[in-house]
Amino acid sequence: MQWTSLAKYPIAARLALFVLTLLLLWIPFAVPVYRFVADPNWQSILSMSALYAEFIVLARFWGRRVYGISRVLQRYGLQFSRRFGRDWGSGLLAGLVSLSLLLLLEGTLGWLAWNPPPGNLIQTVVEGLLVASAVGFAEELLFRGWLLDELERDYRANTALWANATIFALLHFIKPWEAIVENLPAFPGLVLLGATLVWAKRSSGGLLGLPMGFHGGLVWGYYIVNTGQLLNYSGRVPGWVTGLGNNPLAGVMGMLFLGAIALWMRRRALVQR
Repeated sequence: MQWTSLAKYPIAARLALFVLTLLLLWIPFAVPVYRFVADPNWQSILSMSALYAEFIVLARFWGRRVYGISRVLQRYGLQFSRRFGRDWGSGLLAGLVSLSLLLLLEGTLGWLAWNPPPGNLIQTVVEGLLVASAVGFAEELLFRGWLLDELERDYRANTALWANATIFALLHFIKPWEAIVENLPAFPGLVLLGATLVWAKRSSGGLLGLPMGFHGGLVWGYYIVNTGQLLNYSGRVPGWVTGLGNNPLAGVMGMLFLGAIALWMRRRALVQR
């Protein structure tokens, strides 16, 4: 098979072929996991770990055979360096602080009340950091790494950005219909978050450290607050203000905060260009 000929395929065909190949590699591992592992948490950990490990292997193969690139992960922006680490740390802090400021403002306005911290708060914080780091790494390598690279091969920068952000949001709605309807108000926020993360990458010279860190920081803060049961919404304002389903991205306040960050990231990206 002439692998290099795939580079000339339309974007939809390339994406479909890559995803189908990844699923065919993953299913033989996933089926026994879901069949013989009883704990749902371990099912998720094992199956998703295998999926992303196979994704990295396939992405490297794809880069070498289809595009003739020997270090495709570096092209995607995964370049471990001092700057990468600095960007990751500043992004992690920015994500955590921005969510904290949003909740502190809502608490000051009387829209939510803080609960006493649980006895296992430190454990929750550490667990949250590990989960958030894994989510930030995996999703950003997939969406702002491989997917964005594929889109930018066929489309202009702005078109690739919004296509990437929309696909990112849509894939978060692969769930039962009732859950889709319930979480639909979060869709615009997810699109805006996806665009913000593309701007974060472009503002860092194409490195993934900043978007990985910022994405992870948001997940970390959300994990701590929800797992630790640190707050209760007072109901003094409608849910669409603070976030339907206690999801900040499904509320006006969260969109305003994220919109301000998006504008800042976009300005940084324009300066970088």
